[in-house]
Amino acid sequence: MKLRIRIADDEELIRKSLVKLLRDEEYDVDAVGTAAEVLESVRRDPPHLLVLDLRLPDGSGLDLLPRLKTLAPEMKVIVITAFGDLPTAVEAMRQGATDFLKKPYEMHEMLLAVERLKSGIVRETQLDAFRRGELESFLKTRIIGESPAMRRIWDVVGKVSLSEATTVLIEGESGTGKELVARAVHFQSSRKDAPFLALNCSSFQEQLLENELFGHERGAFTDAREPKRGLVELADQGTLFLDEVGDLPAATQAKLLRFIEDRTFRRVGGAADITVDLRIVAATNRELDPAVRDGAFRQDLFYRLKVVSVDLPPLRERGEDVILLARHFLALYNDKFRKRFLSLDAEVESIFRSYGWPGNVRELRNLLERIVLLEDDEVLREDHLPGEMVAQFESVPRVLRDALAARGEGEEGMPTLAEVEQEHILRVLEHSEGNRSRAARVLGISRQSLIERLKRIAAARGSLASEESARPRLPR
Repeated sequence: MKLRIRIADDEELIRKSLVKLLRDEEYDVDAVGTAAEVLESVRRDPPHLLVLDLRLPDGSGLDLLPRLKTLAPEMKVIVITAFGDLPTAVEAMRQGATDFLKKPYEMHEMLLAVERLKSGIVRETQLDAFRRGELESFLKTRIIGESPAMRRIWDVVGKVSLSEATTVLIEGESGTGKELVARAVHFQSSRKDAPFLALNCSSFQEQLLENELFGHERGAFTDAREPKRGLVELADQGTLFLDEVGDLPAATQAKLLRFIEDRTFRRVGGAADITVDLRIVAATNRELDPAVRDGAFRQDLFYRLKVVSVDLPPLRERGEDVILLARHFLALYNDKFRKRFLSLDAEVESIFRSYGWPGNVRELRNLLERIVLLEDDEVLREDHLPGEMVAQFESVPRVLRDALAARGEGEEGMPTLAEVEQEHILRVLEHSEGNRSRAARVLGISRQSLIERLKRIAAARGSLASEESARPRLPR
């Protein structure tokens, strides 16, 4: 990054000398000579750093400072004061100056003053670019949806965003977009210009997790050679997103509860209390109520997190949202990979509507990314889709026809939805030669979900057999 510096001094010789000095150090430098020129140049194109002589022919640099900081709040200012005029320098610092030099000064003093500010300017510029990138990324990958369930969720998100520190618990299956909802709460709130930091609670052992959250002091443990700020400290004024919060160890749950109560904590190995102001948004892909009943998750923490609850529906329950999302991702990856897909084939839309989407929106997004990257076409067709997805779609009508043929035509002979599902599961299992993992992939559900459904089928059929055997038999 090339630092842009502007010199504001009424003496032409000084302007030329400073411009040459700083350009030799590979800075981008220009110069002005009056207060009016300073104001106009900052209004038109603010530099990273302004070197401002407080004595200009048409005005005082001290009077200019408040107006300059209003025009460019992020701009750093080094003021040049007369020898011995310390009160003026102090007042300039109060008005927003970053540093000051006293006349007469040596050229190396100017270089040192610029170097002192350079690293901070670079960090702030990179942070600002990162935050803008985070916002742009959120806008590009925001949750798309017009289903009633999603409309209710956006209504809740809008209301929560207006509050300053209300904690939120987001529940939903993997891939439903829990982090995107958390980002929506952050970027629609007054905290949007502060950090949004995320932590996956299942990725760390207990001691490391506490260190990530709260940081440590020097000497807290063997390798703690320097103090480290934790995420709760780094997210001050912003939002901390705790994913898979249900996996928090018991000891960390207790410390998190204390922190939520008063937003005060101590670093590992520290004795001083540190207070921060942030919002906590937590998420889990499993229901926490059973964990609370079993004592694996603290009830008091559960209620403190669940001030506002957002229950994200799986993609299979969102109706036409799957088509809206597919079109959104198609356009997104068209732009990314410079492809020319224009639409989804009607048959593909039917397949998408009927597919179970065990991986939810994440699975749909990954599928569209892979197809757009590897295929060249204008219409996304059935032959672009994975074979098992098409096979699952095509197998449902066959099951229904077979069931109808076995049970007879007419309303009384038609199978229930549960019976069609049972028949379909058993046929897929038979086709997969009893391999449950392969059958689960074809069905679009997890292996554990398949096992649970098979247990229910076995229980239902066992109950039916018991009823048959218990019936009284007429004597021959």
